[in-house]
Amino acid sequence: MTHDVFNQPAPLVDYNVFETNRPLRDALTFNAPTLATAALSALGARLGSAEMLTHARLANVNTPVLHSHDRFGRRVDQVEFHPSYHELMKLSVGSGLHGTPWAIEANNGGAHTFRAAGFMLFTELEPSTLCPISMTYAATPALRGNAALHADWAPKLTSRDYDPALRFFSEKTGVTMGMGMTEKQGGSDVRANTTQAVPDGSDHWGQRYRLTGHKWFFSAPMCDAFLVLAQAPAGLSCFFLPRVLPDGTLNAIRIQRLKDKLGNKANASSEVEFDHATAWLVGEEGRGIPQILEMGTMTRLDCALGTSGLMRQALSLALNHCSQRQAFGKALITQPLMRNVLADLALESEAATALAIRLARAFDHPADPHEQAMARLLTPVAKFWICKRGSHFAQEAMECLGGNGYVEEGGQGIMARIYREMPLNSIWEGAGNIMALDLLRALRKGDAAAALAHELAPARGAHPALDRLAAALPTRVEEMSTEIEARRLAQDVALAVQAALLFQTAPSAVFGAFCDSRLAGNWGQAFGTLGAGLDVDTLIQRAMPQ
Repeated sequence: MTHDVFNQPAPLVDYNVFETNRPLRDALTFNAPTLATAALSALGARLGSAEMLTHARLANVNTPVLHSHDRFGRRVDQVEFHPSYHELMKLSVGSGLHGTPWAIEANNGGAHTFRAAGFMLFTELEPSTLCPISMTYAATPALRGNAALHADWAPKLTSRDYDPALRFFSEKTGVTMGMGMTEKQGGSDVRANTTQAVPDGSDHWGQRYRLTGHKWFFSAPMCDAFLVLAQAPAGLSCFFLPRVLPDGTLNAIRIQRLKDKLGNKANASSEVEFDHATAWLVGEEGRGIPQILEMGTMTRLDCALGTSGLMRQALSLALNHCSQRQAFGKALITQPLMRNVLADLALESEAATALAIRLARAFDHPADPHEQAMARLLTPVAKFWICKRGSHFAQEAMECLGGNGYVEEGGQGIMARIYREMPLNSIWEGAGNIMALDLLRALRKGDAAAALAHELAPARGAHPALDRLAAALPTRVEEMSTEIEARRLAQDVALAVQAALLFQTAPSAVFGAFCDSRLAGNWGQAFGTLGAGLDVDTLIQRAMPQ
């Protein structure tokens, strides 16, 4: 009798993560109304399957292993992965999450938005393997700074074949790319980089250099090539660094060790040294920062998308648990305080989804002046605010499961994995202060105040709290001349845009609850502090994963 197991919820498995995500589907309808979603539905079914959930668990339990030398003492600098890692990579590459918008056949409206939705959905399954996927997505347009490299590598970078073999790119069916920017003495201040680039002639790919130095965070060292920063004669420059050289030999990229990280366990992050490694210039000498910023913008979009996906999965696990778990004579989901918590989490998750997909839409319309302005303005805003909310969100969702959420076995360890993953997107590609500073730079380009007012205009008159915030923002934007309040401005721009989007994409109960709590102050300092009288039933029902 003591070994009978009861009142333990069934795991959330074998469900379609796309079809059950109403906020995401509504955001897609609003931002890309002509987008075909059949492929997203098929991907959603795979991502929620027991098979793929098992691969996600195994890839994180069996972490990457560095083999710096072979048994004879020769350097090989290879990273070994569990087979489940490769299955995850095969699915993400096969789904086009790395290169869909850059493929010739995908040159139509909504390619970035489609890819963003798929990226968000995949994050619910396993976020670590998306690091090389994100960097491949971001590196492809940056390669246009070297026409010969772009012509040779772009077809392989957009291929849907995952090929992990360590060979020269021309012998492979598909390739991935990583990057190496930061060094131990500089971190986010990449201008402090000391890696040296010495000219070494030229060839088919243009100006060739020899790189000597180190990188403190060298993401995904098993990729086929990398974009890195180094000091050339004319200053800090961007370089293309392949792992395998045209003659078939390994480039002099020496992997020193793999990082022992809080989360992101399935992905290999490393420290490396360049020992006269061969690289090719991308863009102009001395213009490395502008060249690499294009790549950073894309990966910052993915940070917002990734955190939104993690929020959605944490919420789904909490809802699944609370709808089955009994406490004090009834299901947790019927308890008033728990309903407040779940509704509040649902509200935060939907707002994050709305903002992240809206940002993706901006990249689909690069010739539209307003969309250009929104890409500049919302990239640091979305990355800052959504990622800042992630860790707090994950902790509250974990608390809904109690001890079952804290242990690695609970829900196949997914909730604990989400909690450990959440801080990464906030740190990677520029922490909060860097995003706030980027926002200030964005405000100095064009008429940011007018662009923001245009974005908020559809919701004018819908809620007094939003009207007050929207009326004050243009003046704050125009007068923002000091860094000290930049974080507060990023927060308020995010909240205002989220509210305006929810007015256009969500039921009135969702929009009203968001404005009452986030803008009008009928809210505390923790989740689960929504005011009485809000329609929590609509919020919870809309968010249910099944």
